Amino acid sequence: MHIVVIAWLYVILMMAITEKNITAGVLTFVFYGVGPTALLLWLAASKRRRAAKIKVAPAAAISEEEVHRPDRTDTRADQ
Repeated sequence: MHIVVIAWLYVILMMAITEKNITAGVLTFVFYGVGPTALLLWLAASKRRRAAKIKVAPAAAISEEEVHRPDRTDTRADQ
């Protein structure tokens, strides 16, 4: 995937170089290159971030057994 990102940034850099003024070139590179690339990499890394968060704090994860266990807070008798 990194080769695709590098190729995309190269193409956008070539587009930015051919712009008539520097402002248009910078904006072309930022909005067509850096922005979409950052979004793509952030979305692609979301699974890795989620796994790292669970690995760091496994005590915070609720097990299946704990979900289905009654909490015993209702003291009234069942019908």
